[in-house]
Amino acid sequence: MLTPEQVLASHKANVETLFGLTNKAFEGVEKLVELNLQVARTALTEVADTTTSVLSVKDAQELMALQAALLQPSAEKAASYSRHVYDIASGTSTEVAKIAESQFADAQKKFNALVESTAKNAPAGSENVVALMKSAISAANNAFESVQKAAKQAVDVAEANFQAATTQAVKATQATTRKKAA
Repeated sequence: MLTPEQVLASHKANVETLFGLTNKAFEGVEKLVELNLQVARTALTEVADTTTSVLSVKDAQELMALQAALLQPSAEKAASYSRHVYDIASGTSTEVAKIAESQFADAQKKFNALVESTAKNAPAGSENVVALMKSAISAANNAFESVQKAAKQAVDVAEANFQAATTQAVKATQATTRKKAA
């Protein structure tokens, strides 16, 4: 059985984990805020430059050339912004997953130790129940590991698809801009 000190230690560890996860989430939010402030600052400067350029246009041909010149960087900037947001979200998710995996491994060790302790102190004739518990724990651990591997593979596939889609979108915008300019 668990002693009050063990229960208190467990609760303390859980609270520390909660605060660690909360700090990681806030770090991700801070990075997103920094990125958005940087994008807003850059956009404001670009709007001022574009306004000045538009006001100095002398004819329709010059306006069309200016418009074509502005479209391509916009698509690339949007793709870059999306990549940055994805990187921040992915990094934060990875950090949270590491903490969760570490906590799960620790809880798994403690639970296995509790099962072993219970098995040693179990009354005679309960070997089958103990063996069944150990088998169930082993099956649960194997299932968890399989889910983790599948989730990691899914994230890798999603990341590759995201990168490919972003590249294709930028290329399509560049091709369209070149056609309009020609």
